[in-house]
Amino acid sequence: MITHLDLVQTLIDALIDAVWLIDPQNQRLLAVNRASEELLGLERTALVGRPVIELVCTPEDLFFWEEVAAGGGHEPLSSETLLKRHDGSLVQVLRRVTRISIPDGPDVYLICLSDQTQRRAVEDELERLIAELRATLESSMDGILVTDLAGSIRSFNRRFAELWNLPPDLLTERNDAQIYAWMQSEVLDVEGYVAQLQSIAEDPLLESSSLLRLRRGRVLERVTLPQYARGTPIGRIYSFRDITQRLEHEQGLKLAARVFETSLDAIFVTDPEFRVLAVNPAGEAMTGRASAELIGQRLDTSLRLWSDETLGADIRGALDRCGHWQGEIDQHHANGSTLHCLVSLIRVSDDAGQPLYYAGFVKDLSEAVEARQRIEQLAFNDPLTGLPNRLRLNERLEFSIELARREGTRFAVLFIDIDRFKHINDSLGHVFGDRVLIEVARRIQQCLRQVDTLARLGGDEFLILLHHVGRCEAETVARRLLESIARPFEFDGLKFSLSCSIGIALYPEDGETLDDLVKNADSAMYYVKEHGRGDCCFYQRQMNVDLLERVQLDHAMREALQQGRFWLAYQPQVDLRTGLVIGAEALVRWTDPTLGTLSPGRFIPIAEETGFIIALGSWVLGEAIRQGARWQAEGVDLTLSVNVSVKQFQQANFIESLAHCLRETGLRPGRLELELTESILIHNVEETLRRLEELVALGVRLSIDDFGTGYSSLAYLKRFPIHKLKIDQSFVRDIPHDESDTAIATAVIGLAGALKLRVIAEGVENETQRQFLLEAGCHEFQGYLCAPALDPQSFLERIMQVGLAPPPPD
Repeated sequence: MITHLDLVQTLIDALIDAVWLIDPQNQRLLAVNRASEELLGLERTALVGRPVIELVCTPEDLFFWEEVAAGGGHEPLSSETLLKRHDGSLVQVLRRVTRISIPDGPDVYLICLSDQTQRRAVEDELERLIAELRATLESSMDGILVTDLAGSIRSFNRRFAELWNLPPDLLTERNDAQIYAWMQSEVLDVEGYVAQLQSIAEDPLLESSSLLRLRRGRVLERVTLPQYARGTPIGRIYSFRDITQRLEHEQGLKLAARVFETSLDAIFVTDPEFRVLAVNPAGEAMTGRASAELIGQRLDTSLRLWSDETLGADIRGALDRCGHWQGEIDQHHANGSTLHCLVSLIRVSDDAGQPLYYAGFVKDLSEAVEARQRIEQLAFNDPLTGLPNRLRLNERLEFSIELARREGTRFAVLFIDIDRFKHINDSLGHVFGDRVLIEVARRIQQCLRQVDTLARLGGDEFLILLHHVGRCEAETVARRLLESIARPFEFDGLKFSLSCSIGIALYPEDGETLDDLVKNADSAMYYVKEHGRGDCCFYQRQMNVDLLERVQLDHAMREALQQGRFWLAYQPQVDLRTGLVIGAEALVRWTDPTLGTLSPGRFIPIAEETGFIIALGSWVLGEAIRQGARWQAEGVDLTLSVNVSVKQFQQANFIESLAHCLRETGLRPGRLELELTESILIHNVEETLRRLEELVALGVRLSIDDFGTGYSSLAYLKRFPIHKLKIDQSFVRDIPHDESDTAIATAVIGLAGALKLRVIAEGVENETQRQFLLEAGCHEFQGYLCAPALDPQSFLERIMQVGLAPPPPD
């Protein structure tokens, strides 16, 4: 079809990206390159000649090729999309579709595809690492490593990576074992290094400092401190400082003096009675006092090591036993400020072992403390919005409950959920969604007082603690929040609106414990969701009663199915022109010995919510087919209609099970009509079309139930093999008196006529409605005008009264 096809094949095979050539006439692949075979997991012979619509899976691509089939699609198409591989998996690609003209030949579509899977994975991981590093320890001048008590790495900063010369792959792909192995390979004294780590691991409260000599010639000072949260050790902080140059200076007196003068740490040299002999500039800066003022005074006047004239027993014991002591103190500056410091005292002895002098080294731990506080903050605050998280909220709620119980005051808990926020993430991405959540948090915070607490529970859920408020004040705040969230949002030129649902629980009326208050506020919020969203509601005890009733009803349904308490009733479907019965709709009924007779409107929604509808629907379909087969054997030949739920239709073995039941009972497939809701038809269009075609090939008839109440689309009416439309009773009830209902019913009948579909109206209760439908061109009806849903015997008796139409052709 294309001239010089071999040359074209040679050219595209040389390209790195996948390339397809598509015939505009039939949308089939004319040629693919080797990269396409690798991308899709199929050989060229399996791809050439294949319809392109089988390989794409997004609505954008499907609509594009439908437009091509209709003669359009001349504009290039370029964006990221998804492709379906041979094994069923989806692959993210950057795709460009261009229509090109071949000299002396027909037009073709050139599709270039670039696999984005690896790029996306690398970008996501890099983004996570960068956010974590930025949120923790990048402000520290030392290399900081943070681990949990088991030694698993929670974070480290860029300075740490520089000091240990970590390879780039360990910065982008975190691997604790490889990082530890790299560090061990860098030190000279491996045995000593391992022994030190073992000592630290055995004592979670150990505070130590040591020097590490690296193979690259550098020397690091390592300080390790336990990390606390609310007084409990939860991990460890390692601080690394490169002291190579400082140690080199200490090799000679001149160098030692220089180190003394330039050390960033405060150094105090004392005589055996701890009177200061020398202090470096860092010591002057740390104390806020000149060296002339410090020299000659006891060390305790400068450093808060002990509070009386006697050296602390623990310090003295450590110096006598080990020659050194180390501990943390709060050092007071002359200006009144306080620094948290690490102090190391070292005894320098003469040949007889008697102390000549003592050296005190004081390290400012302010940055490490700030880093530790930052880590603790991350444990109690939401990393995205900075708001308190669930742990911090629980603490404040417990405190509020105790305070309100003691003082006899009230407070309110507001549970907020952003309506349909999933649409934001699905359409615009999680990064965009995060920006929206930050703005939502800001707007909520603006509506609160400083004494109130706003927390993010996760996702798009927030919880507010309003102190010292009653019902009226709580509702005022809730209304203010609804108005604030309803104001338009604008990001990068994109404008959109949001709403939220708010549930309110009051202390102590709606609960006296943390769990009860949060649970009841959540129940009130879900009540708002179920009744239209975008509003606020106070908790009522009936809400939890309703939830409990649902749980009990779900359990009762499952028992009822096992114990045979469900049964089917059959409502006649009548030919409007002749008045003869032409079919029946099977309707499930349930009579419980405890609950009595329950209407389908009460238990069917719960069955759909819990997934029990699959088992119940399977039983209904099987029982209806068996009843139809019995009537067929008795000479009662009619069409039997059965409703099929979305979840039931989507079961992998649905068609196979249906075919097996038809074969087993002997019911002719043409006597079975499946009533499908519109929601079934709009999900996964291509898969739905394939299933419908299999059902039609089986001989089963298809109708759309309650047409016009859901997402009615001419697109699926044109593509799907539907035989009948059912007008919902809500449009029949007030005809011909209601102009809107009359117009809708007339339009549905006219649409069906244009598409050569039959139409049935349900809920017909009087002769006026029947006559109107007959004159409008409707074919069938069902309703109380003929009969309600009847048991099988009563149904046969009704047929004897009204008459049975001749059987329709198969």
